Amino acid sequence: MNIYEAIDWVYNVRRFGPDRSLEPTRKYLELLGNPQNSFKTIHIGGTNGKGSTSAYIAAILEAAGYKVGLYTSPHLERFNERIKINGVEITDTDAARLLTKSKVIFEKMIAYPEPMPLRFFDILTGVCFKYFEEQGVDYGVIEVGLGGRLDATNVIEPLVSVITNIGYEHVNILGPTLEDIAYEKAGIIKPHTPVVTGETKKNILKVFEKTAEEENTEVIQVSDYAEYERIKASPEGQVFNLETQREEYHGLKTSLLGIHQIINATTAVTAIETLEQYGITIPRQAIIKGVKKVYWPGRLEVVHHNPAVVLDCAKDAEATEAVRETIISDLNDRRIIAVVSMSSDKNIEGMIENIAAFADAFIITKRSVTYRAAEPERLISEITKYDKEYKVVLDHDEAFREAYEMAKPEDMVLLIGSVYLAGDARRFYASYFS
Repeated sequence: MNIYEAIDWVYNVRRFGPDRSLEPTRKYLELLGNPQNSFKTIHIGGTNGKGSTSAYIAAILEAAGYKVGLYTSPHLERFNERIKINGVEITDTDAARLLTKSKVIFEKMIAYPEPMPLRFFDILTGVCFKYFEEQGVDYGVIEVGLGGRLDATNVIEPLVSVITNIGYEHVNILGPTLEDIAYEKAGIIKPHTPVVTGETKKNILKVFEKTAEEENTEVIQVSDYAEYERIKASPEGQVFNLETQREEYHGLKTSLLGIHQIINATTAVTAIETLEQYGITIPRQAIIKGVKKVYWPGRLEVVHHNPAVVLDCAKDAEATEAVRETIISDLNDRRIIAVVSMSSDKNIEGMIENIAAFADAFIITKRSVTYRAAEPERLISEITKYDKEYKVVLDHDEAFREAYEMAKPEDMVLLIGSVYLAGDARRFYASYFS
């Protein structure tokens, strides 16, 4: 298969369903030669901040001189973004080759007397692990796809497990309460393997501590291990001090905006310092350099100035609350036009409440991936509670264009509510501003 045929095939493989187990994943990886055993791993789960935290960890390890694979999802614009080594995406040739190999295994497993069907994310995870093995990575920084306990990535034996935080997501799969969701996320905690968490809610920490006790390991709470102090914030980035139980870092710089990104960086540094339990010491300068180097698109990413055009992947109430806090604190000196599209299974009421706290006007649109997309009427019913100006422009490219043309040089256009929307906007504005 060429890359287009390969991607078309894998996108049509079932993503979710009943009777989920890791046995098909393990068999698939066995047929690939268990590539996940050829490199060290750090496993990152949680509700929000997984991608950014993974990017920080990978950048720090790379700055220390290691060859580092990074596996994240979903992608913003290109499938290849999901699998990177030292910041370089997997090539179309390698992706097509490994997906073709996986299709042969997929069909073989379906034909077993007792079929073992693979899911979409199983296949991608195997492609990632095999690619990392072939390329001889030292470390794989592996982000959980969904949940944790039954996620395809949960076949690895990491040096450190990280759980960023817990919020309401995929309640139809993970359960209706935060404790249910925390239980599924805690499934990545492994025997005798430290777990680092940025979570602070006591009821959630109890779930993590119970699992950790069963696995004879410890929970390292970031807020106990380290303290940060933000020194400066601007649209160009942030400067902060960080004091951990091992080290003091003064004047750390990151291009990512918002206090939540400083928390993500602190979580990453805590995980990196935890490697010392294995005799692995990452130099201080590598941590400073790695934090500064991180570039993670679609997270309050400023793609244009005068007017400011900002993209954010915030896809739930917790993430939009972090955006709300950042904009009100650091960027609330202008009129803001919010272009929104959201998934129907999210807390739309909470998301709109957060965005309405700073937005002056809304443009409701539809993202290119319409699966689970909420209908405009659902968003309108929430926006009208706040007496905000709004319009519906279903064609997303036209919505992006109209928002930009509505904005004065001193205004801001914010694209928010979905990873898919941020990807659509990134593609559009890259062409529009070129």
